[in-house]
Amino acid sequence: MQSNASTPQEYVDSLPDDRQSAINELRKVITENLPSGFNEVMSYGMIGYVIPHSTYPDGYHCNPSLPLPFMNIASQKNFIAVYHMGIYANEELMNWFTGEYAKHITTKPDIGKSCLRFKKVDQIPFALIGELVSKITVEEWINLYESLYKRKK
Repeated sequence: MQSNASTPQEYVDSLPDDRQSAINELRKVITENLPSGFNEVMSYGMIGYVIPHSTYPDGYHCNPSLPLPFMNIASQKNFIAVYHMGIYANEELMNWFTGEYAKHITTKPDIGKSCLRFKKVDQIPFALIGELVSKITVEEWINLYESLYKRKK
């Protein structure tokens, strides 16, 4: 479900109370742990964390007018979603995350490509999400992105 909100706060304010609380907590752990250089924006109808054009002028290869995406958070119909491009692009990071996840939550993670789905708000491992976002700097994400996704000129 994409939102027409123009700011992250407007997005949060449009959510039901239980979802507002979860998204606010995600925003808090993300902004407290995200390496400097990423910007919080509305992206694809969700709250996004991107590398701005001022840092990476080429933008996103699928649409160069967009800044380079790194992660998004969203309240979907049946779950809270955390979209983290790094775990999709870096097998070592995915393995670390799934290993650590088992230490926080007893159920198996619901993961598809870069999407982590949390059907129960009380089962979101906020501290683990914070640790996950701290693991890739802007420079590291640019290098990984270019090595895997950017079309060669």
